[in-house]
Amino acid sequence: MTDEQQALLSPVTLAGRTLKNRLGVAPMTRVTATEDGRATETMTRYYERFARGGFGLVITEGIYTDQAHSQGYAFQPGLTDEAQTGAWQLVVKGIQSHGALAIAQLMHAGGISQGNRFRDTNVGPSAIQPKGQQMTFYRGTDDYPVPQEMSEAQIAEAIEGFASAAVFAVEVSGFDGVEIHGANGYLLDQFLTDYANKRSDQYGGSTQNRVRLTIEVVNAVRAAVGKSIPLGVRISQGKVNDFHHKWADGEKDAEIIFGSLSDAGVDYIHVTEFEAWQPAFGSGPSLVQFAKKYAPNTIVLANGSLHDVEKAEAVLKDGADVVTLGRGALANPDFPIRVAHAERLRDFDPAVLGPIADVKESELTL
Repeated sequence: MTDEQQALLSPVTLAGRTLKNRLGVAPMTRVTATEDGRATETMTRYYERFARGGFGLVITEGIYTDQAHSQGYAFQPGLTDEAQTGAWQLVVKGIQSHGALAIAQLMHAGGISQGNRFRDTNVGPSAIQPKGQQMTFYRGTDDYPVPQEMSEAQIAEAIEGFASAAVFAVEVSGFDGVEIHGANGYLLDQFLTDYANKRSDQYGGSTQNRVRLTIEVVNAVRAAVGKSIPLGVRISQGKVNDFHHKWADGEKDAEIIFGSLSDAGVDYIHVTEFEAWQPAFGSGPSLVQFAKKYAPNTIVLANGSLHDVEKAEAVLKDGADVVTLGRGALANPDFPIRVAHAERLRDFDPAVLGPIADVKESELTL
């Protein structure tokens, strides 16, 4: 085994927890819950296979946080009531039984919700129609509707939803930690995005104001679960509905965003780009490198086309502490074992995500 492969398989400490290696499973929406948002036996098998395959960290798909506007997709799981929190317990035990850390990703879809059983309307930072079209493999059709601009009371309710779901995740479902979804075009990212957020209050205008909601969510979750629980935030430039988006002020925005998260005391920042090693702004450092530069004492997770072992190793050298895989994990749920034994990796088959991106029985036999 090369020194680089040994680095991928070496342990790392996250908020006092030891990950047995530096390979994690990235969050991926799989719309396999019951209609009322309960995790299923299929989901238990799906998540456990990654832990059995040697991953040190397993992060769930985005879980909706309240019974108002947070749900993004039909058959998405939630953490909002006793039935939902209880259903996650078997999933968590399956992950932990193989020595992996189980992290719940908490998500509010905001203006790009395309399947909410609680509300017929969407909300967002401003009444601006989202770019792009709804995703058909998550049962969406046509353009996104124009969301209603959130009132301060609705913002406060959304923050409380994140905090409440975090408590459910840790104290009832048994998750080891939580990740706040601040990426990929969902609510917190909508507030961060200049063209989606035209507010004139403390949540709009400057980058510092636009990242405010994410920081307030971090503070509320931390207050709710305590200092000892691992807490991370996922950050991106691109979005599910605007793939090529870049922060307008480049490195200055990176400094403000990553610096603010560091100051708020998050345990890790989960950076995701289509290709994590590429320059963040056309040339120069990658977003991973900027995260490490402006949050030097924070663990950095890197995600984005890192199923190539050499690229994964290179991103560790660029400052990432952990590499998370999406497509690579779907094709190789035993990726860490294969790396350890220098076994051939399977290619990803995109058919697994169509026509609907739910978990297929064929995946569970890999």
